[in-house]
Amino acid sequence: MNQDWRSTLISSLALLVGACLLLGLISGEYAWALVLGLAGYLGWHLRQLLRLHNWLRTRQADEAPPDGVGLWGEIFDNIYHQQRREQKMRGRLQAVIDRVQESTAALKDAVIMLDRDGNLEWWNIAAEKLLGLKTPQDSGQQITNLVRDPRFIDYFEHHNYNEPLELPSPVNGHLRLQFHITRYGNREHLMLVRDVTRLHQLEQMRKDFVANVSHELRTPLTVISGYLETLLDNLDNVNPRWLRALQQMQQQGGRMQNLLNDLLLLAKLEATDYPSDNQPVAIDLLLLSIQNDAQALSGEHGHRISLEADAQLRLKGSENELRSAFSNLIFNAVKYTPDAGEIHVRWWGDEHGAYLSVQDNGLGIEAKHLPRLTERFYRVDASRASNTGGTGLGLAIVKHVLLRHRARLEIVSHVGKGSTFTCHFPDLQVVRREP
Repeated sequence: MNQDWRSTLISSLALLVGACLLLGLISGEYAWALVLGLAGYLGWHLRQLLRLHNWLRTRQADEAPPDGVGLWGEIFDNIYHQQRREQKMRGRLQAVIDRVQESTAALKDAVIMLDRDGNLEWWNIAAEKLLGLKTPQDSGQQITNLVRDPRFIDYFEHHNYNEPLELPSPVNGHLRLQFHITRYGNREHLMLVRDVTRLHQLEQMRKDFVANVSHELRTPLTVISGYLETLLDNLDNVNPRWLRALQQMQQQGGRMQNLLNDLLLLAKLEATDYPSDNQPVAIDLLLLSIQNDAQALSGEHGHRISLEADAQLRLKGSENELRSAFSNLIFNAVKYTPDAGEIHVRWWGDEHGAYLSVQDNGLGIEAKHLPRLTERFYRVDASRASNTGGTGLGLAIVKHVLLRHRARLEIVSHVGKGSTFTCHFPDLQVVRREP
């Protein structure tokens, strides 16, 4: 209310009091005159309030407010204009919402909005095609009741959405879908589902090509290595000038054999999602065996390899795959740690799961290389890799073995101080024995 209406209200009250006093002067009843005057004034205001209440309760969308005079006329008009402004604002917002829904409906990717508990709130047409959602009967349904793959349920309930998840479509097994989940607002979920069937087919073609080529090269390489070994075993019948050449050929043949073995192992790991032999593995005994092999690998380099392992903790999984992954980590520490260096292997657990760490005081790795260490054939230093005879696939094998065991790899390294590789296994993979 502006200043003019305050003065008008004060003036009207002063006029009312003056009239009441005049009536009291005429009648000689000043008190009754004031009571009657103020009661009439209050009754008029109550009547205006009732008119306002009835209009707000029963009005139609474009119904004009009741007529009023003075202050109440201004109030009616202000309320009406405010409502009209709100209607226009709601119209503009609804137009924006309609436009967003029309644009998302045209997307080939599925867009699904879920509340904080995972119940369906809204989805576009692509979601009906890719996931089989139905309008309106699926509204309010739990998403895990409609996408029932155990891997999706595990992915959704653990709230770790840093990496996307790939699964077959629940309505068409020939389609391969990629799920991205983002948290927003009041812990609500926005889920994007993309058809990556073509990319999956190309990736499968690449895997099949590598596996087939590796398998086909294995036989001729074995034959060549066999003949070289035979020649080297009969040096008396070989011209001495060929000795060094034969030795280098045998050495490079061995490197190629190791490379093919690693490629075939990677192809095998990628062929399935989970190990077929998922049995409790005594990690302490496994690490003791790998420690002895690592000490033999160190040989005259004199590395001090220590082991600390909790014998009560076992791990569900494939012993051969775990041996391959752990061996790669420990043997890498031996290869890239200077002579007489220290390597500490530790196996322990807590309420969140179990952990294997391999710590060394070697050369260390620059931070820029850490995100790419598990890529195939990625080398921090090509000269170092060639000197140690590595294939560039060791950490890629570690990554795939850990993924198959629902685990992840964490790498911490400082140049000149050494590196620590830690494998985090979730509690559901751990078997605890009674002491």
